[in-house]
Parts: sequence; C-alpha cells; structure tokens
Amino acid sequence: MASEWDWPEGYGRRVLASVDSTNAEAARVAPGLAGPEWILALEQTAGRGRRGRGWADPKGNFAASLVMRPNETADKVALRSFVASLALFDALVAVTGRAEAFALKWPNDVLLNGGKLAGILLESAGSGAGFSHFTIGIGVNLREAPEAGALEPGAVPPVSVLSGTGVAISPEAFLDFLAPAYARAEAQFVTYGFEPIRLAWLARAARLGEVITARTSREEVTGTFETVDGAGNLVLSTPKGRHAIAAAEVFF
Repeated sequence: MASEWDWPEGYGRRVLASVDSTNAEAARVAPGLAGPEWILALEQTAGRGRRGRGWADPKGNFAASLVMRPNETADKVALRSFVASLALFDALVAVTGRAEAFALKWPNDVLLNGGKLAGILLESAGSGAGFSHFTIGIGVNLREAPEAGALEPGAVPPVSVLSGTGVAISPEAFLDFLAPAYARAEAQFVTYGFEPIRLAWLARAARLGEVITARTSREEVTGTFETVDGAGNLVLSTPKGRHAIAAAEVFF
C-alpha cells in the first residue's frame, strides 16, 4: 500500500555529488526531459539566492531544484513559490513533528523559531505560453546555518533544522519528504487554482496582522500585513491606504 511519503509518480530524481548550481544544471538538462525532475546536489559551488546574491551551502545542507515544462502564463508560474513554500512547510513538519515552530515569510522564505531556515528561487526560460521550462530552486539549512555576516537592520538571522529542533536528516532523506509534499500541493494548484493555496499559505504566514516593512528598489512601505491577494501580492494597510506590492524584501 502506497504511503503519502512515497516518491511521486511521474517525477524524476537526479542526485549529483557536486555541481555549480542546481538551477544552472536544471537549465542544462531541461531540453531533454520528458517530465518534471528533481535535481539534488550534495555540494553546490556557486549557489544563487534572490536578486543575484550568493547562497551559502555548507555540507549537509539541502540544495535542490525542481525543473518543469509548463504551458502557462508567467503570472501563474510565479505563484509556484507559494506552492513550494507549502510543500516545504509540510515536509519540515513531517520530519520534525514541530508544526508550531515553522512559519512562512512572504514572498518565499521559511522561518524556524523566527530565524531564516529556507529560501526559494524561481527562474524561467522563455515567455508567456512559450516557456521552455521553469525551475524552483530550494535551499534548506538542514545541518548548519551560514554565517550571518552583515545583516541589514531587521533582517532575519539564519538557523538550521539541527540547531532549532535537534533533528538530523540527510539531504537525500529530506528530498524523500519534500518531493511527495510538492506533488500534492502542485496537484491541488493545478486542479483548484491559487485560492486554496493562498488560504493555506496565509494560515502559516509570519506576522499576519502585524506591522512590517517592505523595501522595494524604489520605496519603503510600512504597514499592517493584511493579506496576500489573488495575484500573490503582499497587501499592507497604511495610513495612506492599502498597498499591493508585487516584489520586495520584508523586514519585521
């Protein structure tokens, strides 16, 4: 009898000893894939975070990408960051049994006891319905939290699963939880659209109903975190009215 944590049907699995970046490897192999495929690297030498930043990847941490070939518009593809966030949350709860310790930070981070545990990076090739592929890159501090370095004021310091919960798990074993969790969330998204994903994400959101600050390349907006709208925008309530923000760094 199949378990909810069995490897999902139709998803490929590729484990590499070392690679520059799993997202870069995904772009290289995408043209030859017949279906979605997970690429896990036990060592990543040039990992990337959002806005072109480097992603520190100490040995024993999780670095993987899911490459898919959609027939969708860019705005729908972008909502996969919420799908991936929910899958990460579910996988982490299954591994640790600590649902109360985790929260989701808009747009695509996972927090553990208030510290940054995981990040998600979406990249795509092509445009509109002509996407050749898109990739969801996921990094999780399983064993070790990178050095905090010079954090911006209000930025969330990094933590690890091991330090925060005492649970030790290998990257390969963690993928066995994440892949089926993602497949379930993806099936829900494809079948029912974004609304159930949005509501489930909000139920796990960090600082919902509290005052936060969103910094974009042009402005800084402080207001009450009201919701995430149907397009995935962060909605803040401010003295000047409601602001819907498509892309920003959030600070508490």
